[in-house]
Amino acid sequence: MNFLEDIVHGSKEKYYIQLVLEGIPPKKERTTKNQKVGLDIGTSTIAIVSNEKAKLLELAPKIDALENEKRILLRKLDRQRRSNNPDNFNKKGTIKKGIKLKWNNSNKYLKTKYELKEIIRKQKVLRKQSHEKLANYIINLGSKVYVEDMNFKGLQKRAKKTTINKKKRFGKSLANKAPAKLIEIINRKLNYLGKEILKVNTWKIKASQYNHFDNSYKKKQLNERWNIIKGKKIQRNLYSAFLIMNVKDDLESIDKKLCNKYFNQFNKNHDEEITRIKTSKIRTLASMGI
Repeated sequence: MNFLEDIVHGSKEKYYIQLVLEGIPPKKERTTKNQKVGLDIGTSTIAIVSNEKAKLLELAPKIDALENEKRILLRKLDRQRRSNNPDNFNKKGTIKKGIKLKWNNSNKYLKTKYELKEIIRKQKVLRKQSHEKLANYIINLGSKVYVEDMNFKGLQKRAKKTTINKKKRFGKSLANKAPAKLIEIINRKLNYLGKEILKVNTWKIKASQYNHFDNSYKKKQLNERWNIIKGKKIQRNLYSAFLIMNVKDDLESIDKKLCNKYFNQFNKNHDEEITRIKTSKIRTLASMGI
């Protein structure tokens, strides 16, 4: 078992060796393409579009298997905590307030708590490995990487208004998938090449609403995952990434000429990716619409 596998799977005895080298990593030939890449990053997915490829992927898919284990352990912890401290809870199950409470933690409770901590550590390692690998793939497509300037912290906040008995926000998926961390990793790797990630103006571009053929904007609901472009269904996130790739140098407007020039190639790449997803055994998320 190699070093990284040992970190992921965990063991009671761990040995670490740290080697620090001064300077920056050597430039790789495959990361020096001066091509454009557009990214449409959601809370759980990412659409990647270049002139060569179109990809619609789930962010850090391997951590979801551990999420179920994490959920089971959290419920187990709650049961053990209540069993060890029955006098600290009201009849309705809420924690008593207004008095200082003493909490008794059994050995079984502490063991479960350690198991939960280990699951969280494994998720962190897998998430970072997945993001590093994905960032390498993106930069391999092109070193001019465009992405919307997103406020992920704002998406984590709970909605003030309740809609259909729900106050939906994306705190859990953002914490698990960490899209902001992926952007940070891509930017770090681009810095090695003397470049940086290019953030387009979200409010002026409005990529999810725009149709470059008729220059129109149409606001869509979150569950609308497909656009009708020239009578054909185009996956919404992939089309947004295509538009983001073809912004002007001001990063505030879309270059229609570039969109028209490269649309046929994008259309071909789009269809190949949709076919790949439909015919493969990979899990698809509801937000993909496939």
